[in-house]
Amino acid sequence: MDEPKEMQNVTMEAQNPQPETEATLSEQTPEPLAVPTAENTQSNAPETEAEPTENQPQAIVEEQPVEADAENDSTPEAEIEEEPAIDYSAFSREELTEALKELLQTDDITKIKNRVGAIKLRFAEADKEAKKAAFDKFIEEGGNKDEYEGGDDSVAEAYRKIYSVYRERRQKHIDEVEAAKKHNLEQKQQILEELRKLIDDESESLKASYDQFNAIQDRWKAIGEVPRAELNGLWQNYHFLIEQFFNKVKINKELILLDQKKNLESKTLLCEKAEELIVEPSIAKAAKELQNLREQWREIGPVPVEHNDEIWARFRNAASQIDERRREHYEQRREEMEKNLLAKQALIEKAQELTAEKPTATKQWNEVSAQLDELLKVWKSIGPVPREQNEEIWNTFKGSIDRFYAEKKQHFDTVKDEQSENYNKKIDLCLQAEAIAKRDDWKKATEELLKLQDEWKHIGPVSRKVSEKIWQRFRGACDEFFNRKSAYFTELRGSEQENLAKKEAILTELKAFAFGDDKEENLTAIKDFQRRWMEVGFVPIADKQRLQKEFRDTINAMFEKLKITAREAELNSFRETLHSNASGDHGNKKNQLMEQIQKLRSDISLWENNLGFLANSKQADLLKAEFEKKMQSARQEIALLEAKLKILNTEEAGQTEAAKEK
Repeated sequence: MDEPKEMQNVTMEAQNPQPETEATLSEQTPEPLAVPTAENTQSNAPETEAEPTENQPQAIVEEQPVEADAENDSTPEAEIEEEPAIDYSAFSREELTEALKELLQTDDITKIKNRVGAIKLRFAEADKEAKKAAFDKFIEEGGNKDEYEGGDDSVAEAYRKIYSVYRERRQKHIDEVEAAKKHNLEQKQQILEELRKLIDDESESLKASYDQFNAIQDRWKAIGEVPRAELNGLWQNYHFLIEQFFNKVKINKELILLDQKKNLESKTLLCEKAEELIVEPSIAKAAKELQNLREQWREIGPVPVEHNDEIWARFRNAASQIDERRREHYEQRREEMEKNLLAKQALIEKAQELTAEKPTATKQWNEVSAQLDELLKVWKSIGPVPREQNEEIWNTFKGSIDRFYAEKKQHFDTVKDEQSENYNKKIDLCLQAEAIAKRDDWKKATEELLKLQDEWKHIGPVSRKVSEKIWQRFRGACDEFFNRKSAYFTELRGSEQENLAKKEAILTELKAFAFGDDKEENLTAIKDFQRRWMEVGFVPIADKQRLQKEFRDTINAMFEKLKITAREAELNSFRETLHSNASGDHGNKKNQLMEQIQKLRSDISLWENNLGFLANSKQADLLKAEFEKKMQSARQEIALLEAKLKILNTEEAGQTEAAKEK
């Protein structure tokens, strides 16, 4: 390695090589010393770890220390290994936001850089997918793509706020590091100025100057990193001034040997530490510690020339073994990632197989969902794959699952709508059944209720949450009706024999009844028998028709005997009804009678008009006779209704007179 131009100029002024070191001051008069020439540079040192010869100044031949950049670490593999290996490929945006929030709880912002980077990359992918899904949904809902207003949703905004906190903390750390480096630079520049003054000062004794020189060296080593741009020039100036100091104080060879012996002890200790790192279980820790040892090695001056190659070979051998372990470790990791890739490809094939055919039943949808969930758990349990293939296989696997769940959502939305419609239908049946349950028209109500039950069977399923509840409601209404019906007919059968005896007695009494001369009284008596007959309840079905026929024949015979027409009987019944409801409002009844009369008259007018269109034929004569019969019946009905209307008017007039008298 060639010497810097500045140091070559110094070399031409000196003849003997002079090490950069500290040593106890010899009482003997020191011999004049000079900086080394370029010929003394060791030519066979490795490129990455140059080892100086015994008398070669460190600043000239050694590789300059490299400070870690706060933004771009020079040893990424070691630092990545220090952080836990976390696969964020299956995390949702919400999970990524929470993971980033948890990482920010750490005090050292430099220990989370790789994980934050992985979260940032994964969030960008997930956010892109979410925005695409939002846009697709907007288009599917009929939106115009030119009117679509994208932007961050609440999840993205929350993530970016947290990420901004990380960037602020990181920038603050970088600023602090840079400020510290600038401060260190100022301190070292001050030390260089002190060295210049020490070299120029002739008033101090040799021992006092050397003590002050040792103190300056200790202070120099204690100061931390400086800006990289200033590093090389700073070190060259420092070593140049040290060599100038050595020239000034003319340290003798014995003092040099003592200092080299001390350096040998220091480097031997570093070799021992490096050899201990060979068996360190943590590759990351070993790599980081080795880097520290290399930096310390560069800070130590030369050793006796007879031990130079030996000590350097020992340190280099330990470092090589650690580097080899690290290479083997990463090669093993690469093999593991290849195996993980094969395993995840197998999961992709299984997912595609499960989602190839769309299920037809809810049970099948749920079974496939369970299997896909299990595949996702297995996926998360498998370690990382090669970075260049990670995104592709995750998108393929996730795409199969996302498509399935989109179809499942559509299916269950349809099922949900159907279940909601079925629920409303069953609620309506429950309301109808509950209304029927209160009725006493047993036959008709039973028919309607059985029809409702048949409708219930043909209505599809409802949600499990309400299925049992609504079924119990409908069944309760049905049970209530049939229990009431059963109780009614049980009680009814017990009283049928008693009712039979009552009707037999009424029939016997009716047959033996003797009529008087007053026609109205006789008619009232017959009506009374009819009323009493109707008040008696059910009789056994076997006797019902016989009793009814015998009673009706007896009544008809009485009407015939009394010469009372059906019209008179009906008018008398109408009159009695009005008397029994003397306080009622007859206006509605009167309107009904007038509407019936008007309708019958309209029918007669229509029939008369139709007769005019019938030609003379046998068939036409039959139709004319039929129309004539209908018109005659209608006229008789009108006469009866007009008689009732007259009775009603008379009744209303009587009520009006009675009201005036009061």
